[in-house]
Amino acid sequence: MRPIYAALRSLSLFASLSSSLAADSAWNGHVSPGSTTPSKFTPFYVPSGSEASDSASQSILYVGAWRIADSAAYTDGSAMVTTAKGAYATFDFTGAGIEFYGGKGKRYGQADIYIDGKFERTIDNWDSKDQQQQLLFFLLQPGTRFARYQNCQQGFKVRLTSLYRRSPGPMEPGNVLISEAPSEVKWSLLQKGSTGVAAMQLAIISSSHAIIIDKVEHNPLTIDGHPAWGALYNLNTHSVKALNIQSNSFCAGGSFLSNGTLINVGGNPVVTSITAAADFGDVDGLQAIRLFHPCESESVSDCDIYENHARIRMASPRWYNTVVRISDGSAMIIGGSKKGGWINNATTNNPTVEYYPPKGIHGSNGDPITLAILQDTLNSNLFPIAFSLSDGNIFLAANQDATIYNWQANSEQRLPQIPNGVRVTYPMTGTGLLLPLSPENNYASEILLCGGSSVDDTKPGYLMNSQDPASSQCSRIVLTDEGISAGWQVEQMPQARIMPDAVLLPTGQIFIANGGATGISGYANVIDQVGQSNADNPVLTPVLYDPTALAGQRFSSVGMPTSQIPRLYHSVATLTPNGEIMIAGSNPNLDRSEVRYGTEYRVEWMIDFGEKLTLKVHLPSTTSTSSDIKVACMDLGYVTHAVHANSRLVYLVNAPDASDAGTLSVTGPPNANVYPPGPAWIFLVVDGVPSIGTRVMIGDGKGPEVDEAALNNVLENTQVDQYEKDKGENKDNSE
Repeated sequence: MRPIYAALRSLSLFASLSSSLAADSAWNGHVSPGSTTPSKFTPFYVPSGSEASDSASQSILYVGAWRIADSAAYTDGSAMVTTAKGAYATFDFTGAGIEFYGGKGKRYGQADIYIDGKFERTIDNWDSKDQQQQLLFFLLQPGTRFARYQNCQQGFKVRLTSLYRRSPGPMEPGNVLISEAPSEVKWSLLQKGSTGVAAMQLAIISSSHAIIIDKVEHNPLTIDGHPAWGALYNLNTHSVKALNIQSNSFCAGGSFLSNGTLINVGGNPVVTSITAAADFGDVDGLQAIRLFHPCESESVSDCDIYENHARIRMASPRWYNTVVRISDGSAMIIGGSKKGGWINNATTNNPTVEYYPPKGIHGSNGDPITLAILQDTLNSNLFPIAFSLSDGNIFLAANQDATIYNWQANSEQRLPQIPNGVRVTYPMTGTGLLLPLSPENNYASEILLCGGSSVDDTKPGYLMNSQDPASSQCSRIVLTDEGISAGWQVEQMPQARIMPDAVLLPTGQIFIANGGATGISGYANVIDQVGQSNADNPVLTPVLYDPTALAGQRFSSVGMPTSQIPRLYHSVATLTPNGEIMIAGSNPNLDRSEVRYGTEYRVEWMIDFGEKLTLKVHLPSTTSTSSDIKVACMDLGYVTHAVHANSRLVYLVNAPDASDAGTLSVTGPPNANVYPPGPAWIFLVVDGVPSIGTRVMIGDGKGPEVDEAALNNVLENTQVDQYEKDKGENKDNSE
C-alpha cells in the first residue's frame, strides 16, 4: 500500500421459553431462554426453534470403548468419554446445521469430524484450562446428513456432552449457485461461507479479509471459552478467525482514520439483571472506542481488536451512532442514544457530535458539541445518514429532515424536508449514498436517499405493525445553491423497502438489496411480529440504479437473481476488492434464534463482472482510443443498519502516458475534501468493465492530529465502564 495524494500510478436438552422474549431485556444473551436466575456460564445454548440431543440419546451410535462420566458440570449431568484411538460416535440428522459440545482441557486430545463419510476437519480439544460444555464443532449447512466424531489420539480424552441440530427450513444447500441470470446480463448469485458471528457490522480491511462485528450473543464461533462477537472473514478461503472484543459492540458505528486504523465506536452496556456479567465477560460498550490497526497479513494471525478503556473512550455514551471520516483524517462521531432501548426520546437522546481523536474545537475542550438537527428530529433519528461532502462540510439526514453542517464553523444550513413524510433513519430505516464525484461536474456533491417509512414515529410500538407498508421513495438533491433551490427530486423503486442496503459500484451504478416491504427496524416492539421481527415480507430480488440514466429509466431488476434468504434487521452488503458483492447477516432477534427470520450466518455473493482486468495501469490490447476509461477511487465504507458510512466514489483525472501508449497517467484526488485522507481502493473501468481493486493510501498515511489537552479533559471527566461489575472466576475441576 503506498501513500498517494497528488499523483497515482500505475457452534442438555432443549429448554422451552418460560416467558415472552419481548419482555426479556438481556441484550447480551442468557443461559437458557427466559432465564431470570444468574448461573455459571457455558457456551452451550439451544436457540429457539432447534432440537438438542444429550450424549445418552439413543439417536447417537457409539463404536469402540466409550464410558459414561457423571458430573453436574455436564449437560443433563452426564457425558460420554473415550481415550481409545479410533473410537467414534455417529449421528444422522436433517436440519439447517449441527453443533457438537463437549469438554476441553489439558487431558483432552484431537478428534476427526466426518460429514457424509467425508473428512471435514481435525479439531483440537486441548486447552490450558479445563472447560465444559464447550462448542467443539459447528456446521451451518442445511440438508440430511450423517456426522461422525472420532478420537484420533490414544490415551487422550475426547468427550461428547450434547449436540443439537438446527431446524430445517426453506434453505438451499451451502456452496451452491443459487441463481444465474441470462448470459448477456452476467449476474449470478452464489451462496458460500459462514460468518460464524452474526454480521451486524461489516467492513473490508484488506484485499483478503473483511471484519465482522456483532452484539454479545450465543454465536457458534467461540474464543477463550465463550461465544465470539467479532470475526475476520477470509474473502478467498471463506475461513473465519474469532476476534477478542472486550466490550459489547451492539449497534456500534465505525470508520477508518487517515492512517488506516479502523475505529469501532459505542455499543451497549452489560446487562447484569438477567445473567450476570460473568456470562460472556464483556464490559460496558457505551463509551468504548475499539481499535483495529492496519492488517495486511493474509494469515491475520496477529490481528485483533485493541481496547483500553482507561486510556481510550468517548466523552459521552452512544448507542446507534454514525461515524464519518472528515477532511483532516479524524472521525466525527454523530448522535445516538445514551443507553440501549428501541426508539429514541428526549430522555435518552444524545444530540451531539464529538471527535476521535478529541478536538478542543469551538471551546469544547473535547466535550460533545450540540447539534440542533439532532434535537429537532425525535423520535426516529438514530443512526443518522451522514457523508463528508466535497467542500469539507457534512451532510446529515435524520428522520424527515436534512442539513449541511459546517464543522469548522459549527453552523448548519437546513435543507428542504424529505418529501412526502418519509422518514429515513432508525427505526424507520432507509439508506443513503453520496453519488459519485467527478471532475466533469467539478466534484459537485449529490445525495440519494432510498426507502424508509412514513409510519408516525410518535406512536407507541403496540400501535405499530409488522405489516405497515415501507416506502418505495428515492429522493435526490444536488448540494449546490441551484440544486438546493430546486429541492429534492423524487422517484420510486420497483418495490418498497425498509432497511435496504445501497452499494456503490465502480461503474457508478448502485446495487440495492436486502430489507422488507413492510414493518420497521428492530425486534420485539410491534404487534404482529414475525418470530420477533418488527418487519416482514422480505424483498429478495435486488435492483440496479443508474444515476446517470434518464428519470423513469434508472431502476432495473432485469436478469437479477432472486435470493431465498431473507435479509432483514442486522443485514449488510458491501463491494469487495474483486468486484463481487458480499451479502450477509439478518438477525431480528434478542439472541441467536432458529424461528422464522432466525439468525443468519450464510454468505451470498452477487457476481456481475464477467471479465476482470488486472490493474497495473497497463491497458488491455482491446482498448482503443474510443474506449470509455475511468479510474474509480473508492472508500467501501463501514456498513451497519443500512448505513454505509464513508461510502465514496471519486473518478480521477487520467490520460494516456505520452511516452507509453499502453500506460495511463492518473492524478489523485485534488484535495482532502474530495477524498478525506485514508485507505482507498482503485478500480480501472474500461467500457463498463471494472478491474480488480488495488488498495492504496490517500494522503501521507499519518494519523490525525492529537489535541492532548482535549484528550486529557475527556479522560479526567468521564468514568471507565460505569456499568461493569466484578465478574469473578468460574472454576471447574470436574473430569
